[in-house]
Formats: sequence, structure tokens, C-alpha cells
Amino acid sequence: MAATTVLIDKLLTTVIQAKASDLHIAVGQPPVVRHQGRMRRLDTKVLDADDTVGLMKSITPDRCQQELQEKGGADFAISYADYRFRVAVFRQRGNIGLVLRRIPSQFLTFEQIGMPEAIRRLIVRPRGLLLVTGPTGSGKTTSLASMINFLNENYDRHIITMEDPIEYYHTHKKCTVNQREIGVDVPDFPEALRRALRMDPDIILVGEMRDLATIHAAIEAAETGHVVFGTLHTSSAASTINRIIDVFPKEQQDQIRTQLSTALIGVLSQALMPKKPEGVIAAYEMMVVTPAIQNLIRENKTYRIDSSIQTGRKEGMFLLDESLFNLWKNGLCDKEEVLLRSSKPKELAARIGAAERGILEEEEEGEYEDEEGDEDEDYEDEDEDEGPRRRRR
Repeated sequence: MAATTVLIDKLLTTVIQAKASDLHIAVGQPPVVRHQGRMRRLDTKVLDADDTVGLMKSITPDRCQQELQEKGGADFAISYADYRFRVAVFRQRGNIGLVLRRIPSQFLTFEQIGMPEAIRRLIVRPRGLLLVTGPTGSGKTTSLASMINFLNENYDRHIITMEDPIEYYHTHKKCTVNQREIGVDVPDFPEALRRALRMDPDIILVGEMRDLATIHAAIEAAETGHVVFGTLHTSSAASTINRIIDVFPKEQQDQIRTQLSTALIGVLSQALMPKKPEGVIAAYEMMVVTPAIQNLIRENKTYRIDSSIQTGRKEGMFLLDESLFNLWKNGLCDKEEVLLRSSKPKELAARIGAAERGILEEEEEGEYEDEEGDEDEDYEDEDEDEGPRRRRR
């Protein structure tokens, strides 16, 4: 076992030194790291079943080994050399596999991750549900940790997080931050949410809204005077609304639409992109819930949400494809990569093609730059002059 412990230490050291994001351990190949989005095999021995079992046992708590036996998989987090790693252990073809995700050792600022400006306004609202969505590995946890840290440094609040597992540790700064780990401190998310409401919280972070009971409790907490942050594995604002509604039985859906329209304050969707020449960068979609969007949610017209986002730049809204286009235009991402992540790749390809040929309308480009330049003024008087802006676009 000592030899195995040394091996996991060496592997984790390699991940840290290479600035890799993930370490994959499976029978039949050497350990593999994901570096800048690409999978790279390490120059070590091919692992057999005894190797993976030994590696698993060297880092997995007893309760998670029991969960692995009973359910075929378990998730937890470990600390190593000032870093945290989120670990997934699982069975595959009768053998043990592991994936370890490196968690950055420091909180990133909003500027570092290119956080949409609207987020600063939404997270200090007195109540409401703010959702951060995107596929696995898109940086949702990092974005939420940045939000919590921003509040912790600037406002006096009581923040309760419920996470599975806890990835970033927060110390008490201006805020009091209590972090509860599912399976360790509390059995499940619905129970954690019920208890949280009795703890005088201002802000509640729900690590994953994965079932009806959790989603319903989060919406009700947001309605009753708390700010609730939550995550979902959806790729756009409109699909997020549909996913939440579809979780509920048909007879409850109209009521939930009404509740969600008043509770929801915003949806931040994100995708992590390979950045040129190296590294990664986030592309975002930002929806701020305006009275117009509240009506669309209530009336089950989510198919019109995208056009509301397009005309809502004044409130800080933009679609994912707008973000992807700008990443390409600014030379940060390859055309092939942005088209892969696009929700409407044909339209984005046509727009990029037009820009490449230099026939992008000067008026459109000038208007975009003007609005970017006047961003702060737009936010200050966001309720004024809505009509003319919408007609012009």
C-alpha cells in the first residue's frame, strides 16, 4: 500500500505541475491527464486491476468505499499540496476507475473569468433564484465560488452552501459562511434546504438541483426572501426553464411556471473553450429576468426567450453565440471550436464568414462598440428608453 500511496502522490504532483485539469485512471492503459482540453497519456506503466484498486483505496474514505460497493460509484474531495481535487470513483466492466478534477487553489476574480457585468447586480438583490448552467466541466463551480467570494469580501451576509462534495473552502470574511457537505453533514439536498431556512440565511447555494424536491424547495426559498444560487446541466436559458418545468407532474406545471416567473432573477449559461495559444476561456450566455421574460415563462412561450435576450443588451443580456463570435473575433478561440459549441452553428458560421470577407455591416459593428463603451451608463438608467432600443434592433 505504501508504494501505491507514493504513486498517487506522484500522479497528483504531475497534474499540478502540468496545470492539467483532470486525471483519469482506468485498467488497460497508463494514467491519462486532460491538458488544455486534450487527453494525454502519461509515460508510465499500463495499469492493471490491482493498481486501480490500490489507488482507489489509498484516497477513498470508508463511507465512499461502502457507497462504491452498494451503488457502483461515489464522489468526494481530497486535499493535496494546497490543492483540492474532486474525485469520482466508479465500477466499469467489473474494474475500478477514477477521475480526479483539480480545483484551482485560489478564487478567481470576476475580471479574470470574464463574468458578465449583470451578475454583480443580481447577486446583491434581496431575494430570487439565480441559476448557473452548463455541461459537466464547464466551470460552474468556479463561477459560483467567485460569486460567493465576491460577496464575502464586500458585503455582510450569512451564506449557507450545500455541496456534494465541497470543492472550494471559504473562510469567514465580511460574511459568515457555513458549508454543508451532502452525505457528511446532512443526508441530502432537500433535507439541507429545509434545515437552511431555519438558520437565518441571506444566501443559499444549492450545489445541484437534481430532483423535484430540491427544485421545488429552492424556488420556494427564493420566493420567501432569500437569494438562492443553483446549478443545472442545461446549455441555454430557454432550455433551463423547460428542464425545471418538465420535472414537475403535468397538473402542477402551470402553478410552477407562475412561481418560477416571480422567483427567477437570472440564468448564466457557460461553456469552457480551448484558448489560443494555450489555456481555457469561458463563453457565456446571460439572461436577466425582466417583466417581458416573466410573461414568457408564465405563458409557456420559452421559444421566444432567445429573441428577448437578443433585444435585452441594455439589461446586460446576450446569447451564447454572441459570446462565441466575440471570442473568435478577438483571436481568443479557433473558428472550429466556437462552431462546435454554438446553438445555431449555421447562423454563426455565416456571420463569421461575412466578417472574414470584411462585409460585416459597419453600422452593426459601430453600434456594438458604442454599446460596449456606454455599458456603465446603460446599467445606471436601465429602465429608461427601453422602447426605442428594442425597435432599433
